[in-house]
Amino acid sequence: MAPPAERPTTGPTSRHREPEPERPDDEPAEGGEEPAERAPTLLEQMGGVSGVVSSAVPVVVFVIAQAIFHSLVGSIVAAVAGAVAVAVWRLVRGEKLQPAFSGLFGVAVCAVIAWRTGEAKGFFLLGIWTSLIYGGLFLISVVVRWPLVGTLWHLVNGDGQTWRRSPYLRRGYDVATLAWVVVFGARFAVQRWLYDSAYADTWLGWVRLAMGVPLALLAAAVTVWAIRRATEAAKAEQAADAGPAPA
Repeated sequence: MAPPAERPTTGPTSRHREPEPERPDDEPAEGGEEPAERAPTLLEQMGGVSGVVSSAVPVVVFVIAQAIFHSLVGSIVAAVAGAVAVAVWRLVRGEKLQPAFSGLFGVAVCAVIAWRTGEAKGFFLLGIWTSLIYGGLFLISVVVRWPLVGTLWHLVNGDGQTWRRSPYLRRGYDVATLAWVVVFGARFAVQRWLYDSAYADTWLGWVRLAMGVPLALLAAAVTVWAIRRATEAAKAEQAADAGPAPA
């Protein structure tokens, strides 16, 4: 015998509801795609502003110690101690140690050069010639149409080198790269002249500090400005080539 047909019930508590389709765990709760994970900027990969400042601490300590004590050995010991202190401080705070290790390694190399030359100004010799090398590499990269700012940026972030197809992006990265050429060139020219002058023991260290982080921040500002303008122009060009959206 067939079971009796069920009578529809009424009322808010007995209203029939269709079962909701199950949603996969990885599907977004709301409509649309999940936002893509943002790639870290070059500054973030260097440990942020604190990482840049941390890498400059040993040089600051050396310059101050030399100005106060006029002792090469004492200044070297103070700079190394400052680099170690920065590493410990970043370790305790759970921050990246790469900037601290870079600073410690750089101080060790500069200390060996200063020890071999027997003069405090020898501490800055590596940085002087490094500026010349960096400036030359950045300038050559512009000449061969592979501006290093763009090449390194897209290489670090894994974006490939398709940006070179856009003349706007190439010009933007050319401007950004040339800004660093000016910084490196100015550092080498001024500090190399001071190294051979009678003012080396008095001014070389302070000039090194003045032409360090401040000039790097200025070049970074020019870089951001140039790349933003170039990116906006490239997007406008792509939108114009795509034409109006179909109705």
